[in-house]
Amino acid sequence: MISSHIAHAVRAIPPSGIRAFFDLVAACPDAISLGIGEPDSVTPWAFREAAIHAIERGRTAYTSTLGLLDLRRAIADYLRGRFGVRFDPRREILVTVGVSQALDLAVRAITNPGDEIIVVEPSFVAYSPVVTLAGGRPVPLATRAGENWRVDIRRLARLITPRTRAILLNSPCNPTGSASPREEMEAVAHLAQRNDLLLLSDEIYAELTFDGEHTCLPALGRAARARTLLLSGLSKGWAMTGWRVGYVCGHAALIAAMAKIHQHTMMCVATPSQWAAVEALRAGEGEVAIMREAYRERRDRMMGAFREMGLPCVPPRGAFYAFPSIASTGLTSQEFARRLLSEERVAVVPGDAFGAPGEGHVRCAFAASFDRVDEAMDRMARFVERLR
Repeated sequence: MISSHIAHAVRAIPPSGIRAFFDLVAACPDAISLGIGEPDSVTPWAFREAAIHAIERGRTAYTSTLGLLDLRRAIADYLRGRFGVRFDPRREILVTVGVSQALDLAVRAITNPGDEIIVVEPSFVAYSPVVTLAGGRPVPLATRAGENWRVDIRRLARLITPRTRAILLNSPCNPTGSASPREEMEAVAHLAQRNDLLLLSDEIYAELTFDGEHTCLPALGRAARARTLLLSGLSKGWAMTGWRVGYVCGHAALIAAMAKIHQHTMMCVATPSQWAAVEALRAGEGEVAIMREAYRERRDRMMGAFREMGLPCVPPRGAFYAFPSIASTGLTSQEFARRLLSEERVAVVPGDAFGAPGEGHVRCAFAASFDRVDEAMDRMARFVERLR
């Protein structure tokens, strides 16, 4: 049979829990979606204009595999000014097709067959499959709502074996909205140093930190910087999802290894997208601040609605997701999401899509407009009330 020719690693991974659920949503065109992690804002005009200008001037050829030097310089300048961490734009920065490709390249560049990568869960749905596809073994570290989704350093230390290569973290976190405080990140960095591990730090939501300052992992000191691959991009904070511009920063040897894979698979990111990203990083701070404040207000309104419904929810400190507990309804995450969609036409993502610790929760994105968030909360409140 043809299916027997499919690679074992591909057969072993399940379809995306998000995408599988949204096959159902597609059949409900009147539904309000709180599921897709995409800003409702249009990419600011100045960023779009930079891409149009590049096209008009014929700047459409291949760039360096590492990316436009202008963009790498803009990334370096941004990270230095925002977080005080320095990267050499010529040797320590690689521009990728979104942060998803940055993750894929990072994992493939460091993973030998059978190596283990610890994945902090609940986590973005692609983390564990990417490790599996690279021939590695994802090892989940469960975090808990009762502990504010914090990383327990003792539990983390117990998961380390001679096969462990790296720890994969995401702060602010998709799906919980948690943001790791500085002391937690310092403890993780010290543990990695003692065990000679790498750190893969997905900071795509850094610009959408609402409470306190974002902790940039490689900015914690020389030792943390030396063993961290910083993964980020412009999709979320700059409302540039479809432009597919991400980047990874780290030790030159690791970047060179990732570039080898990149040049044989993707070559480079679309050139007009890169010029749009240059403009966004150099002149987009005001636009980002406006969007961040809008998300903060939507978060507060959503949290108030959950309190009125009696659904416990750890307040998200970043990103644009809330992860309320629906355990009191007596339904599983899948049952709650399916019935909410069927009965009230509101789409949320079942928590178990993000790993076993997510069961009993659902992910609600507050990236939708104010009116749609309010209407979705009214519909969810009716649904929860009927269950009781």
